Amino acid sequence: MSEVIIHDDENFERALKRFKKKCEKAGILADLRKHRHYEKPSERRKRKLAAARRKNRPRSPRPPRPPRFT
Repeated sequence: MSEVIIHDDENFERALKRFKKKCEKAGILADLRKHRHYEKPSERRKRKLAAARRKNRPRSPRPPRPPRFT
C-alpha cells in the first residue's frame, strides 16, 4: 500500500501529487482496471497473443511523396 507523510511546511496539493505518482509507479490503478471484471484464461491468452502480434508487426516505411510542380 502506498502512503505519503505530509510534512509541516507542505501543502495538501503537493502531497496528493506525490501520492498519485507513487500509486502510478506501483501500478495500483492499472491493476484495479485489469481486475475490474473476471477474464477467462482463454480471453487472457487471446489478448496477450494479439498484443504480441501488434508488437512484432513489421512497420512499412512511408512511400516517397511525388514531386510537386510549381
